[in-house]
Amino acid sequence: MSETTTTRPAPPTTVTGRIGDGRVGDSPLRPDGTLKVTGEFAYASDLWHDDMVWGITLRSPHPHARIRGIDLTEALQVPGVFAVLTADDVPGENAYGLEHADSPVLAADVVRYEGEPVALVAADHPETARRAARRIRVDYEPLPAVTDPRRALDDDAPLVNPGGNLVRHLKLRRGDPAATAPVVVSLDFEVGMQDQAFLGPESGLAVPAEDGGVDLFVATQWLHVDQRQMCLALGMPPDKVRLTLAGVGGAFGGREDLSVHIHACLLALRTGKPVKMVYGREESFYGHVHRHPAWLHYEFGAEDDGTLVYAKADILLDGGAYASSTPAVVGNAGTLGMGPYRIPNVSVDAVGVYTNNPPCGAMRGFGCVQAAFAHEALMDELASVLEMDPVELRARNGMQEGDLNITGQVIDSAAPVAELIWKVRDMPLPPEPSGERDLLTLPGAVGNTTHGEGVRRGIGYSVTYKNVGFSEGFDDYSTARVRLQMTAGEAVATVHTAAAEVGQGLITIHAQIARTELGVDRVVVIPADTQVGSAGSTSASRQTYVTGGAVKAACEAVRDRVLQRAAVALGRPAASLRLDGEKIVGASGEVLSGLADVLGDDAVEETVEWRHRPTHAIDPETGQGDAHVQFAFSAHRAVVDVDTELGLVKVVALDTAQDVGKALNPDAVVGQIQGGSAQGMGLALMEEVVVVDGHVRNPSFTDYLIPTILDIPPMQIEVLEYADPHAPYGVRGVGEPPTISSGPAVAAAVRAATGRQLRRVPIRPEHITGT
Repeated sequence: MSETTTTRPAPPTTVTGRIGDGRVGDSPLRPDGTLKVTGEFAYASDLWHDDMVWGITLRSPHPHARIRGIDLTEALQVPGVFAVLTADDVPGENAYGLEHADSPVLAADVVRYEGEPVALVAADHPETARRAARRIRVDYEPLPAVTDPRRALDDDAPLVNPGGNLVRHLKLRRGDPAATAPVVVSLDFEVGMQDQAFLGPESGLAVPAEDGGVDLFVATQWLHVDQRQMCLALGMPPDKVRLTLAGVGGAFGGREDLSVHIHACLLALRTGKPVKMVYGREESFYGHVHRHPAWLHYEFGAEDDGTLVYAKADILLDGGAYASSTPAVVGNAGTLGMGPYRIPNVSVDAVGVYTNNPPCGAMRGFGCVQAAFAHEALMDELASVLEMDPVELRARNGMQEGDLNITGQVIDSAAPVAELIWKVRDMPLPPEPSGERDLLTLPGAVGNTTHGEGVRRGIGYSVTYKNVGFSEGFDDYSTARVRLQMTAGEAVATVHTAAAEVGQGLITIHAQIARTELGVDRVVVIPADTQVGSAGSTSASRQTYVTGGAVKAACEAVRDRVLQRAAVALGRPAASLRLDGEKIVGASGEVLSGLADVLGDDAVEETVEWRHRPTHAIDPETGQGDAHVQFAFSAHRAVVDVDTELGLVKVVALDTAQDVGKALNPDAVVGQIQGGSAQGMGLALMEEVVVVDGHVRNPSFTDYLIPTILDIPPMQIEVLEYADPHAPYGVRGVGEPPTISSGPAVAAAVRAATGRQLRRVPIRPEHITGT
């Protein structure tokens, strides 16, 4: 294996020193925190190799076209070019995909979306590679494209996928299909395409190895699924395709699909040189999946007192050109799409379709985000018709522990919906504006667009719930290897997993768990790679639960072996002993031996593959079944000021309450809630990938707007800790619920301020002004 050098200090997963004090329940400093705020952290884009070359991707300009020929002659004549590759150069299967291998590594005869990879170039400089790529002559024959997902299943719609344009239809039926109610409300809602907008673009460094294999250092979310797909395309066994996690600058689901992985390895194996690939921001918009845009029709029937009688929903999700994780997103939208409410009679049809738009896949909130905008807007509509307090309406219908959700699954741990919404309602409100106002507090701010005239204040509420971990029978597990030994007279625990630290603070959590379970201070978390078993994806709010559970189990196995060894030496039952501060202590706390005396020069190591409780596939006709392992609940209250004449919005406050089961690291929990709330607010007000006739019109952060620190309002955050008895330490996933409930609360607040229906997000100024 070749040596890899970097231009910056190593990423956090390679930190081998003391990570910081702190056990479960503490908030120790993150080992990567200082490096990141000082700009010294090494991201994947900082990787460097002395003799590396640069890889570039040529992409389709058409949303749908036949490739009649590719001429590489002029590109190969550019000095400095080492290789130009097309689909003919893929040694294995020219296809990959998370759930369905339907995405070509390089398009062979047809391109199905704008930005689809067609050819690769390796050269001694990135500009040389780009110049050569521009000299590749591709003869396209444009074809009719499916760009309106509402027409994708029409009989005369062109086929995007040879097997048809339907990805998945989830049908859910519960209770009386003909249920009626004295009060009926309905609405249509539309949600735009959101980008994950992670700050570190796709990047990686592929290094050809002496054994004929390849080593890839890459920013990703799921090392082993990447490896599986790469092996098929490269025609190599797993021991020849080795992945190591490089520094990751955010993910939010956008790195669950492959990007540079296979391309960089193809070029490295062809040239015999290390190959670095880094997307620019524009290419990043074409190089990863986005959140599914959605069209939703909802209907609620209720008693006069607001008790829900029935609910119906038709949900359409645009999956784009390839499947990615669309089937699972449809699964979540369908099985969780009515929100955290008791509803005895339910009918849901959730459909995902292929189109010639950009592929869509995983993103934080995963199918629940789109649905929440609709069911929460409809709850407000119902409250208005009934002349009820929208908070009381939600509390009246909110789930409690022991209730059944719409798939018939028992909610078997805390479900404090009413408590959460009451808590955000009862938080102090920001003061009402009076007198001359500071421009910074007004919509438009220092743009000096208003001094308060035409500005109206609105308040909105939302609650939600989200599954944690993978569902519908997926074998969701993680692997952890823990080693305990004496080093320089000090007990050191080493933790090795393949879990991707993408910025959420996972390695800090691993160290906290190891300290707690083994009673040591010094913990080393070594780099995540494929030399240990899979840890699954860093998504679905699952890593603290699942890989945290694996680390805990591995530590327990190590501890048991150490105590058994001590029991033999001390002549006492192992059950009467415990580890504490590098000591073996008895039941009453008396020190019986030093850990060093028990370990000697030996190391104790255990590798554990840990699983949570199984989930099950839902019935294909009724959608009933125990599809999910855990649910997490949150509520938001948004306060906004809206300039009703110009359509500008200032979010004044975005307060929230969330049940996290057990806060293993309270500061990290708050950070997740803050970030998730901001991302949901972004979708409500500004974030949208604009696609017209299959073409992306705003592939940059100049035209695709995301909230900055100046847009983020004060947040009052209340964390509830109702332990889930089925989860390690009682923990619940944290990262996704705030993304789901914050946006609908903001949208509701804008509706309250303006009196407009506003059935589409993001809400644009013209929606507010009606111009």
